[in-house]
Amino acid sequence: MSIRILGIDPGLRATGYGVLDRSGNHLVYIASGCVRAEGTALPARLKTILEGLNEIIARHAPHQVAIEQVFVNVNPKSTLLLGQARGTAICAAVLCGLPIAEYTALQIKQAVVGKGHAAKGQVQEMVRRLLGLSAAPAADAADALACAICHAHGGQGLGALPSAGYRVRRGRLV
Repeated sequence: MSIRILGIDPGLRATGYGVLDRSGNHLVYIASGCVRAEGTALPARLKTILEGLNEIIARHAPHQVAIEQVFVNVNPKSTLLLGQARGTAICAAVLCGLPIAEYTALQIKQAVVGKGHAAKGQVQEMVRRLLGLSAAPAADAADALACAICHAHGGQGLGALPSAGYRVRRGRLV
């Protein structure tokens, strides 16, 4: 049975998305790209993100959604704004009745590259290799695909690792 996963890397200017199918241990690339929100008005940007993700969900019909969690920036205002973009992305999935799994950047990089503090270029190259792409995807799309790959490789809901009695520390079960 094949399961289609939509990975989302939230952002106010560019929200990355990546769609892949998981069949057993095999991953198949379907689509990726960015929803670009132009302008300065926050409500207009959030509307663009919501409409863009709704269109992607309608076009690709994913079964599950994996989204990157927001990390706390030095600037709290930036963190709050990014959180609104993330909330909008979550709303798009919830309105379509899709289950959502959330992963930290550390967990995603650990799952895709093998180390939690990997550079963007390393993530892009590993996404290219894991999905057999001819070229590395753009940074935001690669991050979204990496999120979907993380979910497919034992994330919440897809052959999840038994975690009863364990805690997550630094992206690992302990």
